[in-house]
Amino acid sequence: MPSPIPWRRALGAALVLWPLAAWSAPAAAEPRLPYLERADVQRFVAETARALDLDADWIERQLRPARHVGAVTRLIMPTPPGTAKDWSAYRARFVEPQRIGAGVAFWRDHAATLARAETQFGVPAAVIVGIVGVETFYGRITGNFRTVDALATLAFDFPSGRSDRSAYFRDELAQLLAWVAHEDIDASSVRGSFAGAIGLPQFMPSSIRRWALDYDGDGHVDLRGSAADAIGSVANFLAGHGWQRGLPTHYAVTPPAERVDRATLLAPDIVPSFSAAQFAERGATLDDAGRAHDGLLALVEVDNGSAPPSHVAGTHNFFVLTRYNRSSYYALAVLELGAAVEAAHRATRQAAH
Repeated sequence: MPSPIPWRRALGAALVLWPLAAWSAPAAAEPRLPYLERADVQRFVAETARALDLDADWIERQLRPARHVGAVTRLIMPTPPGTAKDWSAYRARFVEPQRIGAGVAFWRDHAATLARAETQFGVPAAVIVGIVGVETFYGRITGNFRTVDALATLAFDFPSGRSDRSAYFRDELAQLLAWVAHEDIDASSVRGSFAGAIGLPQFMPSSIRRWALDYDGDGHVDLRGSAADAIGSVANFLAGHGWQRGLPTHYAVTPPAERVDRATLLAPDIVPSFSAAQFAERGATLDDAGRAHDGLLALVEVDNGSAPPSHVAGTHNFFVLTRYNRSSYYALAVLELGAAVEAAHRATRQAAH
């Protein structure tokens, strides 16, 4: 997922409204020519066999059950133009009592693994817990599309009307085949989101191959059934994308009153580009911690429908978090859910003593 999941950047506003696994009920597969009877798929089989040193007959056996799923081509389309973004509504989907309660249980059950990952990779447990909670409600909603169907549909029948990402999904299908071959499982047994993301942390196959860890030491990478593997893999992914131990993700900020100054600070979007002094020069007011920050910052803006937008000053670690999903709404939801779960977990432990 170079940005871990490049297709997520392409989805744009669609991902601001829904996490991947929320779409978990696929429609019935549509009857059409089986994929293996198509010349383009046969070329894919031959190329993948050569590139990944896999047996072509084995690849055909894995792809034989693959079917086109119309729901996948519909769900991959962006939201209609003019759809208003609303951070307050988006936040309310994730930072709510049931998800916080599930997060407390997840933290309690896997406290030792979360502590180990934080020590090893420098990624706070609250961030890991926030990601798993936003992505899949702590494993409750991991998606029910057969991954081989979803990826074949997007690899060979990518819908018109948006930027063509079929090459990306062909690579993800090839990476799925390499992963199931290594794990000695059947591709048809793997289920996930409409876009092919898998398991508690919703990794695409290429990210499983590059970043996923056997963190429970059982000899297998299992992001679907092993919370330990999911925790270690999320931490490894963020560390691999440059997470800095001990660095805050963001600071409170009041944006400039002048439109030109605000536009200047907002232009780089989520990429940290300005020092605290440059924020001040443009009329932005940081909190005390933000004024003392010695790295670069980004003025991050999220819309609230018809209400005024909200702002934070994002650090390098905020930017790293958006490598998981290139959305400031997503990153803030992860951070706020993680903080809420951490506070509830701490209160529960204190009450028990």
